[in-house]
Amino acid sequence: MRKDLRSRAEDSRSREPFYAFALYPNGFDAALAILEVDLIHPDDTVPEISLDWLAETFSADDFGTPKISHSALPIGPAVRIRQNFAADTRSRRSPGILMETLTYGVLPNGAETALMLLMSWTVPGLSGEMEETADSIAETLTVDF
Repeated sequence: MRKDLRSRAEDSRSREPFYAFALYPNGFDAALAILEVDLIHPDDTVPEISLDWLAETFSADDFGTPKISHSALPIGPAVRIRQNFAADTRSRRSPGILMETLTYGVLPNGAETALMLLMSWTVPGLSGEMEETADSIAETLTVDF
């Protein structure tokens, strides 16, 4: 488990999220899911962040068209992106791994910065449970000014 956690922490550090979490259910020696939270600030290239910009920027069609929907979370309007990617494998000889993801891009009320929540998992057969968990977490997001 220590080796897995170090590997996951190193992977998260490469993206420099604001927060990163790993879900290790009792009895698992590898993380079942990874949750990362990040902030996207407006700049000269994107002076105003919109839900459409978040959907376009954070979606890809590696394994089919992403499922994109809009919702209203308690902290503000959000775009929900459900998609799959090819995950890196631990060795070149092993077959590719499907990484499933659910991303929320949120525009918190009263803020110019967007909040990004990304949950990813590679264990097959857990899509429904992982999506439900990510949706529940998104409902609890808060920001302090």
